[in-house]
Amino acid sequence: MTGVVLVAAVIAASIGAGIVAEPRLADGGRDISRRITRVLLWVVAPFIYFFVVAHLELTAGVGLGIVLAYVALGVVTAIAWVVATRWLRLSRPATGAFVIAVLIGNTGYVGLPLTGAALGSGQLGYAIAYDSAVNAPLFVVVAMSIGAVMGSERAAPRRDLLIALLRNPLLIAVVLGLLAPDALAPDLLVDVAQVLVYGMVPLAFFVVGLSLGAESEEGALTFPPALTAPVAAVLGLRLAVAPLLLLGLSAAIIAVPDAYLLQAAMPCGVNTVLIAHLYGLDQRIAASAVAWSTMIVLVVAVALSPLL
Repeated sequence: MTGVVLVAAVIAASIGAGIVAEPRLADGGRDISRRITRVLLWVVAPFIYFFVVAHLELTAGVGLGIVLAYVALGVVTAIAWVVATRWLRLSRPATGAFVIAVLIGNTGYVGLPLTGAALGSGQLGYAIAYDSAVNAPLFVVVAMSIGAVMGSERAAPRRDLLIALLRNPLLIAVVLGLLAPDALAPDLLVDVAQVLVYGMVPLAFFVVGLSLGAESEEGALTFPPALTAPVAAVLGLRLAVAPLLLLGLSAAIIAVPDAYLLQAAMPCGVNTVLIAHLYGLDQRIAASAVAWSTMIVLVVAVALSPLL
């Protein structure tokens, strides 16, 4: 219980610190954001992924659960497309932002620490497997492709997207971790990796705060953000429909790790805002969905913490 509350408090405080710091830093803190992101992506996170995954116990539910996660996200993405185009009748850039916000969850910086705090360190490996085998490929290949097709900016070549996926340091770390013998992952380093999961939180969400502060200055985001019909629809699909679909598939076919179900309910990924910037999608929908979904997940996590 205490762990979940602490994780939520650190996330909220770090986002707030970033928002407050953004107008006071040179170039809005963009250089600091790049430096922090590089350290997390290329040093800290690969270390965590390798050593935690090296101790992962592989079962039929682990592997088939990845397939079921793709099925659930495929269905919810199709629903999102219909809602955006037929019901809400959004523009192409707004539809792109809407669908990506539903598809991509924050399974790394929110999902990992909440999994560890709520379910215990034994589930961290499964949460990492979901993040690297489901969310990362969907972001690099599918979400980027949607942005390229639906946005106003020029599309990136498909070959570049595939190369980016293959060079993803997190995916490489997971593959190496699965292949590594136990001798290369001593308990001490596994313990260090599990601690670093929580150490990433303030740095990662300080960067999120800087990004949201910039969105606010550009008029794409206010606090609290407007809860428009598109944003409310994103929240329902991402936070309720997606995890319920996976839960139903798990009950009907094969039980998946609890960490998968929790990861399926994570808030919209911050990378939604990145794609909106890169490809000219609707930044207001992207930023508002990220802000609202993150706040809701943190509040619910704290409210449910006495039951954990």
